[in-house]
Amino acid sequence: MQDIILSAPSLKSVIRCGAGAFQKYAPQIPENAFIITDSNVSALYGDLISSTFKSAPVFVIPAGERSKNYKVLIKIFEKMTECGITRKSTVVALGGGVVGDIAGLAASLYMRGINIVQIPTTLLSQVDSSVGGKTAIDFNGVKNVLGTFYQPSEVIVDPMFLKTLPAREVRCGLGEIIKYGALDGGIYNTLIKNQDGLFDLAFLESVTADCIRHKAKVVSEDEKDLSGARKTLNLGHTTGHAFELYYKRKSHGEFVLIGTYYELYIAQQSGVCEKAYADSLRSLIKKVIKKIPAYADAEQAACVAKFDKKNDRQTSVSIVAPAEKGRSEEIVLPLEKYTRLVADCARALVEEQ
Repeated sequence: MQDIILSAPSLKSVIRCGAGAFQKYAPQIPENAFIITDSNVSALYGDLISSTFKSAPVFVIPAGERSKNYKVLIKIFEKMTECGITRKSTVVALGGGVVGDIAGLAASLYMRGINIVQIPTTLLSQVDSSVGGKTAIDFNGVKNVLGTFYQPSEVIVDPMFLKTLPAREVRCGLGEIIKYGALDGGIYNTLIKNQDGLFDLAFLESVTADCIRHKAKVVSEDEKDLSGARKTLNLGHTTGHAFELYYKRKSHGEFVLIGTYYELYIAQQSGVCEKAYADSLRSLIKKVIKKIPAYADAEQAACVAKFDKKNDRQTSVSIVAPAEKGRSEEIVLPLEKYTRLVADCARALVEEQ
């Protein structure tokens, strides 16, 4: 077990990482806690929640991205006021990325901000979304467009929760892990070395801390995405988010992998990434998703990227693409060129398959 410190200007977060972290640290959360979880986690860990947090009120939201909206957020506020939650209370986000995002937003807004502890239960939330203080809900068909930067005081990352994850959720988390491999040379080497055991729980536990350490360093340098350092964490996400909003048939992490694959094509066509390195990353992606979708209407789907928060205007699209081991590069393209390259990648996939 190890502690990773994220020293952001607004608050210092302590990430408790390793086997036994929940059993050791969750009971230390103050009694005046308010637990937010989802229906899947409640079904699996209801007894654990009640025995750990005793009489703390528990608010259960329906599992899935559809709960990340303002109507559910208002219901959370209604329950918090009904339960007499005060500024001295602590919100506990016990679940995956959706729970972490909406609970974090609720904590940041309630009484102008109360303490929050994140306890991520999915691989994706453990390696990425629970760390760094980004909170959000989706609005008007745009992902994460309403949100805040609000650091948790503590994050408790325990691999015991991974034992109950279906394979699809593991693939989802591997989407973010491979993203970190494209950003960090050390993680890239670890992934290449273990590419035939990416789904092994012991490997996932060990690489989780490496991903958290990388993110903590970036967020400490650029908490509110102002200098450009934090923008690198969006590698694969521009196209991934566009496909996620347009197609809705896969998980966020799977779409990040698919988005990374398409953006590797753009990076090569733009002269940013050499073929050998791009091929090695594509090989890792195909270890997780064996067949990358060759979307017939990829050009229309890619148009959704014009709403991405990273763009300066809706006539151009910004992507963060792998350049070489341990280095990424921002590419800004006119919307028409970006959508054409995405469509070209889809056509190339058809020819390959």
